Amino acid sequence: MTDTTHRIGEVAELARVTVRTLRHYDAIGLLCPSGRSAGGYRLYSTDDLLRLQQIQIGRALGLSLEAIRRMLDEPGFDRGAALRRQRAELESRLADTQAMLAAIDAALALLEPSKIQANDRKGRTMQTTNDQLKELFDGFDPEAHQDEARARWGESAAFRESARRTRRYTPDQWAALKAEVEAIEAGFADALAQGLPSEGERARELAEAHRLHIDRWFYPCAHAMHRSLASLYVSDPRFAAHYDARAEGLAAYVSAAIEANAAGR
Repeated sequence: MTDTTHRIGEVAELARVTVRTLRHYDAIGLLCPSGRSAGGYRLYSTDDLLRLQQIQIGRALGLSLEAIRRMLDEPGFDRGAALRRQRAELESRLADTQAMLAAIDAALALLEPSKIQANDRKGRTMQTTNDQLKELFDGFDPEAHQDEARARWGESAAFRESARRTRRYTPDQWAALKAEVEAIEAGFADALAQGLPSEGERARELAEAHRLHIDRWFYPCAHAMHRSLASLYVSDPRFAAHYDARAEGLAAYVSAAIEANAAGR
């Protein structure tokens, strides 16, 4: 197949980004066009467009531009393998989103009872109501996010602070929280798949993002506390199973990355 080149304006239109964004990507070495026209205009190949797609997918999954650049420039980077991993990650997110949408629909049904079919209410009002109440919480699992604090510190200040914060979270906040941690875990899995060292820059960057995620959403998480969690991820079968279900050996990789990040601080 003969490759067709595209000028920067065409690429901006195709990818729904600004020309300024593409120039910035070029300036930081993230997406440099393969060629130039006789007049000096940037010319992007199909391979360049595939790289741009990877940038957009990475951003959607919560990765920084620098993390994306390092991933794409790794000598062993396999675009097909990356796309398959990213597809699986997005399918997982889709399932979670669909569950949360169903929960929102259940809430709307309670707020708008006139839209519930009359024959659904006859003779079993209480049972129907109980089922609907359970459906309100499909897709949200606040207890899962408190397990770490409970397992490590029981009824300590950290656990109490986690419980205090999470009681106030709205469904939108839970969705944002879950999307954030999914992006971090996907980043860890991708780094492991690429063979990047757990003490390397990218793994440590993800470890710091993980620490800040806990600090922001649950309880103050200094590096010493984060190291305690790191040991929990490999010593507690529940947490080891959670990470290793995503990628074999991921629990140990995340734990080692957290240790390396803490040591470097």
